[in-house]
Amino acid sequence: METDVTMAQIAGWAAELEALAERVAPRFQRVEARRRVGAFLRGLLSSAERKNGWQLAEQAGEATPDGMQRLLYQARWDADQVRDDLRGYVVEHLGAPGGVLVVDETGFVKKGSKSAGVQRQYSGTAGRIENCQVGVFLTYASQRGAALIDRALYLPECWTTDRVRRQQAAIPDQVEFQTKPQLARVMLERGLDAGVPVGWVTADEAYGQDKRLRVWLEAREIPYVLAIKRNDSLVSMRLGFERADDLVAAADAADPAAWQTVSAGVGAKGLRIYDWLALPIRPLREPGAGHWLLARRSLDDGELAYYVCYGPEATTLAELVCIAGTRWTVECCFQQAKGEAGLDHYEVRRYDAWYRHITLSMLAHAFLVVMRACQYQHQPAAAELPPHRGPVRTQNPAVSQPSWHANWRC
Repeated sequence: METDVTMAQIAGWAAELEALAERVAPRFQRVEARRRVGAFLRGLLSSAERKNGWQLAEQAGEATPDGMQRLLYQARWDADQVRDDLRGYVVEHLGAPGGVLVVDETGFVKKGSKSAGVQRQYSGTAGRIENCQVGVFLTYASQRGAALIDRALYLPECWTTDRVRRQQAAIPDQVEFQTKPQLARVMLERGLDAGVPVGWVTADEAYGQDKRLRVWLEAREIPYVLAIKRNDSLVSMRLGFERADDLVAAADAADPAAWQTVSAGVGAKGLRIYDWLALPIRPLREPGAGHWLLARRSLDDGELAYYVCYGPEATTLAELVCIAGTRWTVECCFQQAKGEAGLDHYEVRRYDAWYRHITLSMLAHAFLVVMRACQYQHQPAAAELPPHRGPVRTQNPAVSQPSWHANWRC
């Protein structure tokens, strides 16, 4: 009986994957390409060690990788339209009013100098400067799961000003240099304009220290928890600019008991428990809105991290910690998409081919996430993001476990 159930599940997953391929099929002009995208997705989800042209062709029973390469290089289809279908698919299955949009980047180590956007630059994936491409990604996270929903290839300025390299990599003339925060804003705007249900936005300090991005989010009344550097200046309650670390040091000296021990969710090694402190900032703000400097202190070595926050005035410390912890889900998505859906297995150099492979890999990863969510849908529903219950409090030293993302694991 157990075998029958397992076989039934496998048959159901296969049918769902076929339905997903049919969902995006209208984006492909030729019948051959519509059929091949299904084989491409099946190959990305296969047990093949690598998911490049040869291995995908072998999984499809083809003697050469020509067909798979045509799908990425020559077939007529718009990767942005498939991205829109992917976003709709994720929202349909994972969407929730308290959803969180997470911005982050990942590196793709490459050899040579021909791949679009490649240069020696810092790769968070490798943890050092490497010859690599960098992609900026937008993740949607809710209590049901998390999946990548948008992507942008970062083009260093040396690429956008070199016409010969642009032509060799098929970079469109209208593509201009944009910083990573600018790319993030474009993706956030695209998601918000499409009606993605969002409660919060979070990102690391590469994006949090961009004041223009923060102002833009506030103009759209989108709450955020964004990491910043220790020396970033903020408007304090004294109407002056003060460094983040100075504000925290002064608050700690005035009241060392103000810190709360709170879990930011489950990590690879268990609960991520830290001391947290939230300080109100920016006294001249809109009625009903709150601004805070959030500090995180390691229980092991006392190392500090800082976040600038904006949201409803009644937001609690536990909620801010919840959102800060949600940023970890994008790392899980990168790990899963690379390990299980071939996100970094491409062997293409052109700008358009990069977007095509990455988009199809994201679609395959989203399928895995949705199937996992459906597998557990018979269980009691997890709680939504904590409701706004009162102002930020900093007096209760008890360990708190507030967030729905506490059960999220890589």
